Amino acid sequence: MTIMLADGRPMPRIGLGTWPMDDRQAHQAVTYALSVGYRLIDTAATYGNERGVGAAVAEAALPREELFITTKLRGSQHGYDATMRGFEESRDRLGLDYVDLYLIHWPLPGHGLYVDTWRAFVHLREQGLVRSIGVSNFTPEQIERLVEATGCLPAVNQVELHPFLAQRELRAWHAGQGIATESWSPLGAGNKLLDEPAVKELATAHGRSPAQIVLRWHVQLGAVPIPKSVNPERMRQNLEVFDFSLSQEEMARLDTLDRGGRTGGHPDTHVEL
Repeated sequence: MTIMLADGRPMPRIGLGTWPMDDRQAHQAVTYALSVGYRLIDTAATYGNERGVGAAVAEAALPREELFITTKLRGSQHGYDATMRGFEESRDRLGLDYVDLYLIHWPLPGHGLYVDTWRAFVHLREQGLVRSIGVSNFTPEQIERLVEATGCLPAVNQVELHPFLAQRELRAWHAGQGIATESWSPLGAGNKLLDEPAVKELATAHGRSPAQIVLRWHVQLGAVPIPKSVNPERMRQNLEVFDFSLSQEEMARLDTLDRGGRTGGHPDTHVEL
């Protein structure tokens, strides 16, 4: 199951997130995930687990064209030259000839370098070292600056998204621009979302886990969730969300949970080293 990005490349509709795994945990989790059918694996330079992810990918010996490996630039490597070095460091740790999707992890507007960083991203794509380029945690205004400077629209914006933070206006803007929405922390922080009565009641009604209900909500929104798990059974369950659907009424019920509450940083103020 894939969605088609605006640059013409297919992207799996669900993936495995790897924060905050270390190399050992990532190696184990990605190895199992690939064995049960995951093809999108999400990591980042700041996670400190790119070597573990890369080792699992190499050992799986799957056709490279079947895989969709995403990593992200660390904040301390914003700027054109620093971005080029940062990418090569990530590619070396991953052990890959190319990366399927490369993201600017945070805009860090206080640094004032994300436009120069984006110019380097465009160059990496032109070189064939990255297949698709995108951003993470960017606002529409920040994305518009990138487009004004380079004429190149990000294929993806990976943002915090879950029923407690539904991001309706941002998702609508993405849709109008042809940008795919990818969901980090798709199940919310902790177990509070999964303990919500509405989620638990829908899980009982469909004979599913609460996590499957929430992930199905993402899929039906057209978003690409990347739930993190090191538990094999949960990883398997999280992938099994394509053989049932939620009604409009059930989707609307989950929509009422939106509180506008973030568990992570805000694009305008977050500081990442």
